[in-house]
Amino acid sequence: MRSLIGTIVVVFCFAAPALAETPAAIVEDVQGKVDGVEFMDYVAPGKIIKLGPKAGITLSYLKSCQRETISEGVVLVGTEQSTVQLGNVQRVKVPCDANAAQLSEREANQSAATTFRTMRSDGKAAPAKLPTIYGTAPLVQARSGSTLVIERTDGKEPTISVPLKSDIMVAGKFYDLSKAGKSLTPGGTYLATLGAKRYAFQVDTSATASPTPIVGRLLRLE
Repeated sequence: MRSLIGTIVVVFCFAAPALAETPAAIVEDVQGKVDGVEFMDYVAPGKIIKLGPKAGITLSYLKSCQRETISEGVVLVGTEQSTVQLGNVQRVKVPCDANAAQLSEREANQSAATTFRTMRSDGKAAPAKLPTIYGTAPLVQARSGSTLVIERTDGKEPTISVPLKSDIMVAGKFYDLSKAGKSLTPGGTYLATLGAKRYAFQVDTSATASPTPIVGRLLRLE
């Protein structure tokens, strides 16, 4: 079995594209012996992950919104889904917005500019489509030592202001509002501020406080 896995890894190495800096997926869960990744790691296309006996991993793809539960075998990370050998994979498409999960720093600042309104064909201003999250408690990628501020822009609601200390960060780089018992309002529009970065987003009208896949409530501010 080890020699077969080794052969598959070699084949994957030849087949894999050059590693990209932009991550394709995030690791939502790790069970058992998994080589090469840890909980809440980002993985890029071409990454090879080996799962030991009875081991499992959950990957959520940022662009395709595919959530994969994989058990055993060898995994080759793709751009929108994985290739799995000697193992089992179950896929489900979950509600998510790639614009929220993959926002760059330039786009983040643009999304919060005062001009995030577009012109309709009749010449009147219309609200632009903002990045959307599908859970009322965002998971915010940010750097510890800064202060995260989230304020509602389309109504009155208490402003959330949180000094991001290392002891409250998940995997050292995420702040989870659900773990802090904080939530936003379905249908609301918000502005998140982190240092000089300003990021406008909205919460889907059907968003709930119940556990939802990470990729559906991920805001990458760093």
